[in-house]
Amino acid sequence: MNGENGQASKIPKKTGKLRLFIGAAPGVGKTYTMLREANALRERGVDIVIGYIEFHGRPDTAAQINGLEIIPCLEIEFQGRVFQEINVEAVIARKPDVVVVDELAHTNVPGSMHSKRYLDVEHILDHGIDVLTAVNVQHIEGTHEDAEELTRVKVREIIPRSFVKRASEIEVIDVTPETLRQRLRDGSIYPADKVNQALNNFFRLTNLSGLRELALREVADDVDERLQQSYDRSKIPGPVGAKETILVCVNYLERSNKLIEKGSRMAARMKSELMVLTIIDGHENDLSEKDKTWLDALRSISQKYEARHIVEPRNDRKIGEVIMDVAQRLNITQVVIGQPKASQKWAFWRDNPVKYLLQNIKYVDLRIVGWKE
Repeated sequence: MNGENGQASKIPKKTGKLRLFIGAAPGVGKTYTMLREANALRERGVDIVIGYIEFHGRPDTAAQINGLEIIPCLEIEFQGRVFQEINVEAVIARKPDVVVVDELAHTNVPGSMHSKRYLDVEHILDHGIDVLTAVNVQHIEGTHEDAEELTRVKVREIIPRSFVKRASEIEVIDVTPETLRQRLRDGSIYPADKVNQALNNFFRLTNLSGLRELALREVADDVDERLQQSYDRSKIPGPVGAKETILVCVNYLERSNKLIEKGSRMAARMKSELMVLTIIDGHENDLSEKDKTWLDALRSISQKYEARHIVEPRNDRKIGEVIMDVAQRLNITQVVIGQPKASQKWAFWRDNPVKYLLQNIKYVDLRIVGWKE
């Protein structure tokens, strides 16, 4: 097989499973953990080999090889130097159950089968072989922009989000920033002559704390998505997942800006999604011109705060029921609603949504904003 196109006729229908180990920074223990898992799989009778591994001079990591079979790398000469790249064809010919491939974000030297290592991994997966691989969070598409803003370091090697979504399992290798900085001082990550420079630049406490948050958020988002897609979703009471989602309920134009602004501030603090709900009688197409103008104004205010605006028909339900139905459907974790105005006391005992929600809502936090607040 030659080039990135390959021969589709030789590729089995069953693709391999991808297990992805994510870290916040070099030295957290991704390769060490991956090799430890490889040894555990071998002890259970799984046929596992190493396609590519990088120790970075760390003896504890090298010791984890422990007799694991290594597929020799390809040696490719480029600009007077010899580089080692994963031998994709040799891995496929060997046909193991699982292969370990380190340094996922790596750019291959010209002359390799593919331009990027993640493409090597995709090729192996497409031939029905499971892969264990590792990457730092700043190399993941989307997250890399947050990492660049945080560290002021340009990320040049990026793994597409579509590749990450292929993973059947994502695991964050997490250590505290203080522990990671101590490993650096102890010489467990870089040579002694590079330690001070690293501590004062990439390995600053603020950088490591921010990158750690990005890594944890990555796996939290993955858990959320898997729970949402689970066929057992209906059996889980209340919202699922780790991500907060805020729903602001507005129907009165004069109060909407204040309510949505409060929801926006909450969303910014929690890095959560913001939605705005407006409940109408009947269908939107049947509204009067006055009501359509009112609805357009609410949409405009929602857009101002980068919120998703939702219009929900009442359909003879109580307003509180509608809010609860929407909250369940959209996996809402927090509801923001205004306290009825004094002039609306007549509605308190008939269809007051605040009273209804206080009595009936479960698993969702309720924030009631006073009229004069």
